[in-house]
Amino acid sequence: MKFTRIFSLVLAVVIAPFAMATSNTTSDTIANSAELKQKLSETLNVEVHSLNQSPIPGLYEALTDRGVLYISKDGSKLLHGSLYDLDNGMKNLTEAAMAGPRIEMMKPLEDHMLVYKAKNEKHVVTVFTDISCGYCRKLHNQMDEYNDLGITIRYLAFPRRGVPSANADEMEAVWCAADPLKAMTEAKAGKSVKHKQCDAKIAEQYNLGQSFGINGTPAIILEDGSMIPGYQPPKDLLRALEAIN
Repeated sequence: MKFTRIFSLVLAVVIAPFAMATSNTTSDTIANSAELKQKLSETLNVEVHSLNQSPIPGLYEALTDRGVLYISKDGSKLLHGSLYDLDNGMKNLTEAAMAGPRIEMMKPLEDHMLVYKAKNEKHVVTVFTDISCGYCRKLHNQMDEYNDLGITIRYLAFPRRGVPSANADEMEAVWCAADPLKAMTEAKAGKSVKHKQCDAKIAEQYNLGQSFGINGTPAIILEDGSMIPGYQPPKDLLRALEAIN
């Protein structure tokens, strides 16, 4: 399912009927929440993790396995895109809504992460990576620099060609290798890794990335759950991490 990203135009259409509505508090019970979740699930084939009042009266925020969607109270209008706060420095409210849930949603897969631990660990980031991605390779080639700055890198798999695919099989071979960290370095150097199968949960990792709104690699999840899409040089990443502490 592809949704329009022409946010400003669609937003005007969606919220017009609700412009005079009274804002509800986040503790208010959302009317017909079960029905709205069911409609989203059946119409779009998505799993709805939560449904909450959005910052716009009459518009609800649905956290799904395909990212954040916005749905009108009567279930007739849908929005897919980022919501910004014009009065607060263009803060991305959609990204803010995802930050907290991302931390909890990653926990079940922590045992399946490939971890390059810093000896003097100060920060931990999680990177959704692909072995064939040029900027993923650039990031990996600088692993010692990240680690020297006290940044531990944890990898989750995000095969850009989806699952199933030859790309996903190659990443499974890395995760299932006798020494996955060495295998990752070899794979990102363009070397072939002997294919092995195990319970690597590559599909689960990929699906998790999709639910975070990831559509490219690398995608870096910071300690507060916020996401930086794309490569960050070691010192730039450190500055981003220090800015949230």
